[in-house]
Amino acid sequence: MLMKIGGLARALAIILAIVAGFVALNMMNVPLTLIVLGLIAGVALTDERMVVNVALVIALPIIGTALTQLPAIGAQLNAVALNLQMAMAGAVATAMAIRMYHLVMEGVMGLMGPAATPAAAAR
Repeated sequence: MLMKIGGLARALAIILAIVAGFVALNMMNVPLTLIVLGLIAGVALTDERMVVNVALVIALPIIGTALTQLPAIGAQLNAVALNLQMAMAGAVATAMAIRMYHLVMEGVMGLMGPAATPAAAAR
């Protein structure tokens, strides 16, 4: 269920990023909405896809700056790239927090030793 919600949040963030790049949406706080959708989408972000998303968070501002050189549409494409970066940054933040939680839990379980495992307690 969380994967479906994360996928839906990712799809909504992409659609909102594209629409907000071309149309001024004064009725809502677009950056905040994109970050919140990204935070929700980060729940569904796997470890394999995290490296690609981190690279995109770094590369999207550079790509957006390069796209500004296009006449008539460059500024809008730059806005789309920056909006996508905001959503992906939220997703990466959530995925990193989840990954850090798992690392801490592995470390704590490793400190307890083999006597604390459920199989050893059942003997």
